[in-house]
Amino acid sequence: MSVSEPAGGEEVKQAKEVEDAEYSFMATVTKAPKKQIQFADDMQEFTKFPTKTGRRSLSRSISQSSTDSYSSAASYTDSSDDEVSPREKQQTNSKGSSNFCVKNIKQAEFGRREIEIAEQDMSALISLRKRAQGEKPLAGAKIVGCTHITAQTAVLIETLCALGAQCRWSACNIYSTQNEVAAALAEAGVAVFAWKGESEDDFWWCIDRCVNVDGWQANMILDDGGDLTHWVYKKYPNVFKKIRGIVEESVTGVHRLYQLSKAGKLCVPAMNVNDSVTKQKFDNLYCCRESILDGLKRTTDVMFGGKQVVVCGYGEVGKGCCAALKALGAIVYVTEIDPICALQACMDGFRVVKLSEVIRQVDVVITCTGNKNVVTREHLDRMKNSCIVCNMGHSNTEIDVTSLRTPELTWERVRSQVDHVIWPDGKRVVLLAEGRLLNLSCSTVPTFVLSITATTQALALIELYNAPEGRYKQDVYLLPKKMDEYVASLHLPSFDAHLTELTDDQAKYLGLNKNGPFKPNYYRY
Repeated sequence: MSVSEPAGGEEVKQAKEVEDAEYSFMATVTKAPKKQIQFADDMQEFTKFPTKTGRRSLSRSISQSSTDSYSSAASYTDSSDDEVSPREKQQTNSKGSSNFCVKNIKQAEFGRREIEIAEQDMSALISLRKRAQGEKPLAGAKIVGCTHITAQTAVLIETLCALGAQCRWSACNIYSTQNEVAAALAEAGVAVFAWKGESEDDFWWCIDRCVNVDGWQANMILDDGGDLTHWVYKKYPNVFKKIRGIVEESVTGVHRLYQLSKAGKLCVPAMNVNDSVTKQKFDNLYCCRESILDGLKRTTDVMFGGKQVVVCGYGEVGKGCCAALKALGAIVYVTEIDPICALQACMDGFRVVKLSEVIRQVDVVITCTGNKNVVTREHLDRMKNSCIVCNMGHSNTEIDVTSLRTPELTWERVRSQVDHVIWPDGKRVVLLAEGRLLNLSCSTVPTFVLSITATTQALALIELYNAPEGRYKQDVYLLPKKMDEYVASLHLPSFDAHLTELTDDQAKYLGLNKNGPFKPNYYRY
């Protein structure tokens, strides 16, 4: 090395040569002719549904794409893209039937693909369909249903039809319907009345269209929330008296059934699916543990590390939400009325507080109680700027949204299912899905979990419809333990799980039947 050459000169020279080579390579690449990759199928699909032209800002387009993605929860077209109400349209499917009311029957092909994808992860329900299809255990059943209309519930509906039932269906939530799935069901011949973005009037109109039909009278009800049951009970008492069974899957709906029973007004047997083990533990706990984050991320892009979150209610839904938020580094508070649930929260490492004690400091408020007015206008007034408010319970009464529709407050829709409610001083509260169910309104839920719930619902309908007279009286019943265990066993092959079998001696020692049930009804899982 020469005296004039600084230390490391050779390395510097080599580095410069590498840099020059990289520059030369990049220059060559940029000069190369650009080739646009064509996806013929994708281009063809998108041209089927041209977007509405005219006044549409870039921010609106970007925001829309954040929720209207290729997920099982998002529709390919938002409800705002076509301002003509489906009630005013004349639509027929390929068989010439117009016995339905959906957003756009032409979306049926997309919906069929969604259903086929869902079927791949709902093997237990498909297995039940294959096992019982020859027997037709629901032959003669006329089921009127009111649930979320997604690809997963479509698999349930088509299973019921395959088992011999005739079905008419409406949506239990005005924001959770997948328009393309509803179209696919209508194309398949199911009388479905639902679309995303229904008004309150539309909601009750759809339910009435399912019930009030010339020459067709329902004899079974599958409900989620109790609205359908309430409508039939109030408007069509003669139909209600002839119902052979009601299956209800939500806290809210079950509560309304118990109220009817207590008042001596429940004149049909009802099955409480919500409190079955397979529903409580899997749909409520494990499902919400995953879907809460999905819904919040899609709508707000929030980072949870270090955020202060209060979860109202520590039932199975609350437990799932808290576990997910804690895992991402959020500081989680819990509110509870039940001392047992409160003690569970404490033992799980969460601080139990009153909402009023932390409302000024938290970044996110999540309700999952099934109650009303959990978050009041007073709470909303005291929230910090940009606080996110959402609901994971079934009912939209947990957050007092009505109190926010006043002249002094401004509502600004920033993206699908996301509203900024602006106070006179400029403070903004981020309200998701107008206080309705977050995960099914704004994102998706795991198909496998919904398979468990759907299988439970199907078995409950079969049980009530085929039960001999006198087995079930005019009351609310829990799903038989044996049936719960059967639902669980149908899903074990998905994990290649192998159950240990009791020996005769072991079964005798425990006082059990070798084939179950393995736990008493009072057992807490």
